[in-house]
Amino acid sequence: MTDRLKGKTALILGAGCVSDGWGNGNATAVAFAREGANIVSVDIDEDAAARTADLVRKEGGSAIHVKADVADFEEVDQAVQLAVETYGRVDILHNNAGANAKGGPVETSEEDWDRVMQVNAKGAFLGCKAVIPVMKRQGGGSIIHISSIASVSWTGHPFIAYHASKAALNHMTHVIAVQHAADNIRCNCISPGLIDSPRIYGTILSFYDGDVERMRRERSQSVPLKRMGDVWDIANAAVFFASDESKYVTGVVMPVDGGITCAIPH
Repeated sequence: MTDRLKGKTALILGAGCVSDGWGNGNATAVAFAREGANIVSVDIDEDAAARTADLVRKEGGSAIHVKADVADFEEVDQAVQLAVETYGRVDILHNNAGANAKGGPVETSEEDWDRVMQVNAKGAFLGCKAVIPVMKRQGGGSIIHISSIASVSWTGHPFIAYHASKAALNHMTHVIAVQHAADNIRCNCISPGLIDSPRIYGTILSFYDGDVERMRRERSQSVPLKRMGDVWDIANAAVFFASDESKYVTGVVMPVDGGITCAIPH
């Protein structure tokens, strides 16, 4: 540990992983803990939330886990209150919970549209709604949203609900950053590019006829750096935004994408 987050408490919504591997949520939890943060691991899948908390404790960190649906304010607020009861404060809110549904406006069902919006946009909104009063009372904090390059560009496949929900996160970041700057609450957003995480094998692989090597090869070749990123690239960016190293940074939507948004025709 280098103690960049020593004494801070991080509430991570969507802290679990869809598999036993490393995803953005559990990697960020461990990265925060390695820098000294206490972790509140929140996920709709209680087993996944518990696995993340266990990973933190195995590295010598302090963690609790909570089962909560990010689209349910009462459950999110209870998670926030448990964090305060356990650790006394919430310094970092990391909005990582995400959902996706394949299809454009014709193919996407209303149910899928609503589900993706509830998790990706409403979930982040409710996290902020519950945490900001706590941060105001304690004198500040850092809010981090996980968006996507899909929020600003076509990415090769139709996921209209996902694209729209992530675009909403970008502007939510701007509004919260400005409104709560006087409260010493910073709000920033990470925009991942093509990341080799467990989630893509459930959402993207079908576009490549189930050919894993083809998917990896073609995704890597489309990136200027000629490789996909990994979940630690996202976790490391989150550590920066959570730490005092970014104390004068707010309202930023930062791509972590190997340069791909620079290369996409607009």
